Amino acid sequence: MPSLSDSMQEGTILSWLREDGEHVAVGDELVEIETDKATMTYESPAEGTLRIVAGVGETLPVGAPIAQLGDEPAAPSEQLVETPEPEASEQPVETPEPLPAPVVVSTNGSGSDHEVRATPLARRMASAHGVDLGVLEGTGPRGRITRADVAASAGIEDEVAEPPRVAPASVPTTASAPASAPAPAGNGHTTQDLTRVQQLIARRMSEAKATIPEFQVQTEADIDALLALRAQLKEQAEPPDPMPSLNDFIVKACALALRRYPRANGSYRDGRFELHQHVNVGIAVAATDALVVPTIADADARSVGAIAREARRLAAAVRDGSVTPRDLAGATFSVSNLGMYGMTAITPVINPPQAAILGVGAARAVPALRDGELVERRLMTLTLSCDHRILYGADAAEFLSDIRRGLESPLTLLL
Repeated sequence: MPSLSDSMQEGTILSWLREDGEHVAVGDELVEIETDKATMTYESPAEGTLRIVAGVGETLPVGAPIAQLGDEPAAPSEQLVETPEPEASEQPVETPEPLPAPVVVSTNGSGSDHEVRATPLARRMASAHGVDLGVLEGTGPRGRITRADVAASAGIEDEVAEPPRVAPASVPTTASAPASAPAPAGNGHTTQDLTRVQQLIARRMSEAKATIPEFQVQTEADIDALLALRAQLKEQAEPPDPMPSLNDFIVKACALALRRYPRANGSYRDGRFELHQHVNVGIAVAATDALVVPTIADADARSVGAIAREARRLAAAVRDGSVTPRDLAGATFSVSNLGMYGMTAITPVINPPQAAILGVGAARAVPALRDGELVERRLMTLTLSCDHRILYGADAAEFLSDIRRGLESPLTLLL
């Protein structure tokens, strides 16, 4: 199981894109894996004959064997890997050990022994319902007997059936696997299983709220000058370059402020401050039933136009499922903008181990007096959630004020 993100601990095989026994070349799309952040396609790192070890639907920790690439078929002890059943407690899963030998059974009292390949769940179900695995024909990879095979033989409904193998031509690639259909319950409500991405979001946000002593500071930025500048840029913009959005300017303003306030670009780890050399800004992108935060690397060194191009690329990659581990790694600060939904303010939860995250609300018109005349101003609410272990009240106020100054004097962001 490859490590496809900086926080990945385990992954789920969604589909094999090459057949068992097929010859593959370096760079061929090999397998689709659901990780803690997204669904990703892993390419073959070497050339050789593919021998599949882990079947569709199996969840394994990083480093556990999922396939063999070579000229010889895998030995039975390498092919049969025990996978522990997922626990609701989300405790870390130990690396599964290969079975010492293939399971051998004697069927129908004939004394003729043969090897039976079955998933761990299938073995447990067969034992519970008195099903003889030796008489079943498996429908899984390389003829492995699945839980669904046992359920069909026993004449029972398999409520947690193992997913079918999907042919490459029909594999949809999305930012996150869709949640299972709601299951009717007898007490007037439905339940819905979480995808792995949703499980990770729930776990990390719970950890953040439980372990980070956070506080917020809030201000309002007058963005009249910024809106006027965007209007001028729009008149001069030439396709195919994208028109920078308000969020692109916000990312740039944050990046420059992060360069001037190193602790805001740092992390608190094991009683020490880690001050990062690169300013990498994560941007929250809404995907199907999940939230994915790709990273604009070295945002302080990029122009607003370059940030706009990279932000469009990343958002499209998240939504069509082509986002890569590199796209998701290394953020030192995050921006969460709900202004496009008309929300006036958002108080976001810190994404550990970052020191802070900026929440952005919608630009709204308010009446104001200017030179004795009643005029309309456009204000935007900015809320900074901070880790109090590395950022203190005055630090946070100065940092947020720096971001506000950048947005109120947008020409400085173009220099």
